[in-house]
Amino acid sequence: MPATTLSVTALGAVGPWLTGILSISGLVYFRGWRVLHRIPGPHFQTWRLKSFLGGLLTIWIAIGSPLDWWSSFLLSAHMVQHLLLLSVAPPLLLLGNPIMPLLRGLPRSFSHDGLGPFLRWDLLNAIGRFLTHPAISWFAMVLPLCAWHIPAAYDVALRDPAWHKVEHASFFLGALLFWWPVVRPHPSRVAWPLWILPLYLLAADLVNTALGAFLTFSERVLYTPYVELAGSSRTDALADQVLAGVIMWVPGSLLYLGPAVFIAVQLLSPNARPIDPPGNSNPPKRISKEPHLITQIRLKQKARFNALDIPVVSRVLRSRLGRTRLQIVLLFISVLVVADGLFGSPATSENLAGVLPWTYWRAFTVVALLAAGNLFCMACPFTLLRSLGLRRTGGRQRAWPRPLRSKWLPIGLLVLFFWIYEVFRVWDHPSWTAAIIVGYFVAAFLVDTFFHPASFCKYVCPIGQFHFVNSLVSPFEVKVIEADVCNKCLTHDCLRGNESQRGCEMGLYLPSKVGNLDCTFCLDCVRACPHENVGLLLVQPGADLMVDPKRSSIGKVSRRLDIAALSLVVVFGAFTNAALMTEAVSTWSESIARRLGLISSSPVKAALALILLVLAPLILSSSAVATVRAFARTTIPTRELFCKLALALAPLGLTMWCAHFLFHLITGWRSLLPALEHEMHALGIWSRTSFAWDPGAIASARELLDCQLLLIDFGLLLTLYVGWRISRGYTGTYGSALRLIAPWSVLPLGLYCSGVWIFLQPMQMLGM
Repeated sequence: MPATTLSVTALGAVGPWLTGILSISGLVYFRGWRVLHRIPGPHFQTWRLKSFLGGLLTIWIAIGSPLDWWSSFLLSAHMVQHLLLLSVAPPLLLLGNPIMPLLRGLPRSFSHDGLGPFLRWDLLNAIGRFLTHPAISWFAMVLPLCAWHIPAAYDVALRDPAWHKVEHASFFLGALLFWWPVVRPHPSRVAWPLWILPLYLLAADLVNTALGAFLTFSERVLYTPYVELAGSSRTDALADQVLAGVIMWVPGSLLYLGPAVFIAVQLLSPNARPIDPPGNSNPPKRISKEPHLITQIRLKQKARFNALDIPVVSRVLRSRLGRTRLQIVLLFISVLVVADGLFGSPATSENLAGVLPWTYWRAFTVVALLAAGNLFCMACPFTLLRSLGLRRTGGRQRAWPRPLRSKWLPIGLLVLFFWIYEVFRVWDHPSWTAAIIVGYFVAAFLVDTFFHPASFCKYVCPIGQFHFVNSLVSPFEVKVIEADVCNKCLTHDCLRGNESQRGCEMGLYLPSKVGNLDCTFCLDCVRACPHENVGLLLVQPGADLMVDPKRSSIGKVSRRLDIAALSLVVVFGAFTNAALMTEAVSTWSESIARRLGLISSSPVKAALALILLVLAPLILSSSAVATVRAFARTTIPTRELFCKLALALAPLGLTMWCAHFLFHLITGWRSLLPALEHEMHALGIWSRTSFAWDPGAIASARELLDCQLLLIDFGLLLTLYVGWRISRGYTGTYGSALRLIAPWSVLPLGLYCSGVWIFLQPMQMLGM
């Protein structure tokens, strides 16, 4: 205990000195800022003063508050301390643009005559440029971070107060250099392009994630002084170490990935006006009041990249039969899956119907949604007959019944499918999979035969609705290239079609089309446009979730409860689908079934699935909106707020689907080999008993977990960013926007935490 007493006493002595230094720094900054604040411009606004003072307060909390005392006994407290010094205080200080206010706040004789010659010294400026070069500043933070987490070095810092101060100083100074190229405080200049920064931050997060995972999953206490000095047991110390690893892993990653996502979003919308800086004297008007203006602004933004300008892509997709060829390929695969499901081996691992749809197809489609867009609907085999024009020749096709012109029917079908899938383990019954595919073909044919074109896609198909919602996060959108060209067009071929090419069967008029809702990526509008003014353009992911213009054929999403409900089902379905496949939930269900005297746990899972798919979305989202209205005291209509914030959850849902399905694909990617072998053996093509090829695993369990966490981190950050932009559209100040969005943020944060818990559980395999 003497070592502990010495450490705590010495560290506690830092408090008065630190408080005095930070107070003087704050006064000097305020004195200089008050003068510079009178100069018009974005560099010395009020929010920058708050940011700098917040950074000083964060330093005091980390080193001068009781948190510093607790850090001698708890590794988790020590980790919070490091997090504040590494990723909170430095960016807050740099956002305050501290150089000029600090110089201006000092006595003029000292700053001008004393520091002036040194600041103008070429060698000093060269050293400054060298230290703030991203390659140097990255290592300036990462190397101390890794070095001080070596057990021997960490133990020295815990036992010796002098080395403890050195540790904190190296963390803070290294972090200042690290965040300098990211924040770029005025009047500094950084030569590296902005697109490097997301990679810069992601590389730092990978190091942080590795250290956090190392602490979380270590089976022994790494830093023994926490056992010796604090007098705790090894079990308590190990639990504290796990908590410290989680703190470093999850919040630490968000602090790196948040700025990375923000910068990436800005890069993907280079011509759009960035988010208004705090303190803007001209706050934006409510978005919902000026949909026509927003649409005009969006149409005037000329995209920098059109996927159809790529020669190979252009030849395939612009061709009249381009989509049909893709549909024929998927039709051929579907026929193989149905045939093997109905007549092949009943063993899931030896049947194409047990492997291809559930392990491969699902993963490829969700990854395509996140990386490109709604590629499955583009190549959908179920609508091939409609694409070929093979409809009923006699009689007139009817309009789809007006009461069913909404998303409620496909919502019910989607919930039914999720429920049947979980309760009856559809993936484990190849014949059921084949029956579902056949039923899909029959339903699509009948609807397209007796009703207007695309009624199946727009009002019935649950798979299509799943893709429509998730494609709102996609980086590509079918949209107009130049608005002026459309303004001069009189024929509107993109909608009506012409002699050689049909128009949009979904009824989407391109000049007023916003986002990817109801867009099947069929590209009929691209081929029909005589001016070649429609493209597959790169857009800012999730941008359409932040605005509420009147959309062609859809109207305003703030008035569409059915679209909001669809989004909630898709999002909560992602977490439900993953959770019900974990070993922990299966064990819990079996335990409840035994207590109730049930033979099987299926009824328990059936009830749980309905609760998670229907009741949980309704109760949690409604409660979140009610809390927002009560906390922010807003007059925004409840329905409007509910609809817009429900759609804001789409990025989190898509990344959860991707993380889950990629797990099954990466862990079971060789599951196709036994199924192919069995199929070829049945056809007499293959005579061997097994494949000899064994290339090994694609990724380790730790690498796979890192990938899953990065995906869901991205989804959470984009969801929070979309929610923030929605709140900014309603309010004129940052404070009111924060009061509006903070209560709702508890919902995506809760879903995120449940996703992390799911990833840490053993998962049942598909097709294995």
